[in-house]
Amino acid sequence: MHTVTANGAPIPALGFGTFRMSGADVLRMVPHVLSLGFRHIDTAQVYGNEAEVGAGLAAAGVPRGDLFLTTKVWVDRYRHDDLLRSVDESLARLRTDYVDLLLLHWPNDAVPLAEPIAALNAARAAGKVRHVGVSNFTTALMAEAVRLSDAPIVTNQVEYHPYLDQEAVLAAARRAGMAVTAYYAMADGQVFADPVLQDVAARHRRSVAQVVLRWLVQQDGVVALSKTVGEARAAENAAIFDFALSAEEMAAIHGLARPAGRIVSPGGLAPAWDPPAS
Repeated sequence: MHTVTANGAPIPALGFGTFRMSGADVLRMVPHVLSLGFRHIDTAQVYGNEAEVGAGLAAAGVPRGDLFLTTKVWVDRYRHDDLLRSVDESLARLRTDYVDLLLLHWPNDAVPLAEPIAALNAARAAGKVRHVGVSNFTTALMAEAVRLSDAPIVTNQVEYHPYLDQEAVLAAARRAGMAVTAYYAMADGQVFADPVLQDVAARHRRSVAQVVLRWLVQQDGVVALSKTVGEARAAENAAIFDFALSAEEMAAIHGLARPAGRIVSPGGLAPAWDPPAS
């Protein structure tokens, strides 16, 4: 599996996400995707399936050192001591002594950012976390996190798909040596009926999902999360490293971005997003 190196962290470029996956599906799919070659598994405290992720990893029998495991702290655990307790709880559910990457899941204006950043650093210093990062942060919040953290911030996990221009976040991440980890790559299913993507897929004799994932990982410093509850689709999603999109195809897919392309913007959590670059 190809990797993206971000501030010293080697992150597998294609991950398997477990957002809105039932425990039963996680137990079934995690061992399956590992058998296909996936080595990057993404979960979160708020997903409610860390225990099933841990059980699935144990059942698969892949050496822990070969895995890249990400989880995220929910916004109600951002006070310093509470965040550290939440890490211990996550580790117990995940059946591991450490996670490779721990993220702050969303901004939380009620707690000064310095406090959860300091707690991330404490968890890392204690050996419970290899790398730290953020999720759903704007460029201004990314810069603040970098300034506040002794440990390198290695990624910002954000919504990113062909209909959402994230050039501002991408440029800021590259300047800081960070990766961008893309979630919602299929734009809640919108990509599958897109004629531009269908045309590119037909030329390569690939699926639209493969084209979108390839478009993401072919960009400098971008990690893509895929998600499916189907074994056949998972195998398809894994097979994106044996073809490449042309510069013209990459540009055509970038050209699908639109001003109202954002899908995930929950009230009470979402920050004031960066405007589109164009």
